[in-house]
Amino acid sequence: MIVVAGEALIDLVPRAAGALADLRPALGGGPYNTAVALGRLGSPTAFCSRVSSDAFGEALLDGLRGAGVDVSSVQRGNEPTTLAVASIGADGSAAYSFYVEGTADRLFTAPDRLPGAARAVSFGTCSLVLEPGATAYEELLRTASAQGVFTALDPNIRAVLIPDADAYRARFKSWLPSVSLLKLSEEDAKWLGGTPHEWLAAGPSAVVVTRGGDGLTVFTREGAEHSVPGEEVDVVDTIGAGDTVNAALLHGLSVRDALSPAALADLGPDGWTDLLRLAARAAAITCSRAGAEPPYAAELGAL
Repeated sequence: MIVVAGEALIDLVPRAAGALADLRPALGGGPYNTAVALGRLGSPTAFCSRVSSDAFGEALLDGLRGAGVDVSSVQRGNEPTTLAVASIGADGSAAYSFYVEGTADRLFTAPDRLPGAARAVSFGTCSLVLEPGATAYEELLRTASAQGVFTALDPNIRAVLIPDADAYRARFKSWLPSVSLLKLSEEDAKWLGGTPHEWLAAGPSAVVVTRGGDGLTVFTREGAEHSVPGEEVDVVDTIGAGDTVNAALLHGLSVRDALSPAALADLGPDGWTDLLRLAARAAAITCSRAGAEPPYAAELGAL
């Protein structure tokens, strides 16, 4: 089982151009999208979070169940659901403003234990910024790593939520010894500073950098570097594309029985190229649809 830990929220997505366009509520949050994408790809998946008991929270849980995701580790609270208001650029790129004060997901507390079948845990986005939940997720990351569980991190920077950039950058570096696979976008990498080689030296076995339509590159601890181009697609928007990459990477590693540092080292050029192509294909399908709508396994062909 792959466990995804982090926030679930509602994206309010404009139906048309303009600041006062009607908004369509959509299920979202980086970790949430990753969990749904994993479920659609057929990986046994559990979601670990705190979700509101309001109507939005119920819809979020229904979306997870519909994708076959185990929600038995989800905590509940009476506080409202976090809202993220999206604006879509001419190129389909999405920017967000957030309504997070007093919301349920930021009051997450670290569980006593992970599900017994957990082989990997994925972290990222707002959940590692907003306190007090951020400290609880950080505790879970360190605990899972200490227990030998494969860990994946996608910082997915939302700078508007980070009051002290330098403090967050230092905190990010402190997580790296507990991270098996680091995935981030070029924009995230630029904001954080540093290089894949510096991050690899701090702990991860591999770093995957996404470059939007230009594709993906992996850097490995052994000094290898492998790239694939992006797949051409008519972009509707990019909501959930990076989360789909997370899911495709984890799913692909799982079916290859490669959820360990030693197995990552053994993938080799062909293995990494196939894995990155899978992630590029999955992300392209997500970009071709409005909102975070990751593909099902049948849409990807052979995995």
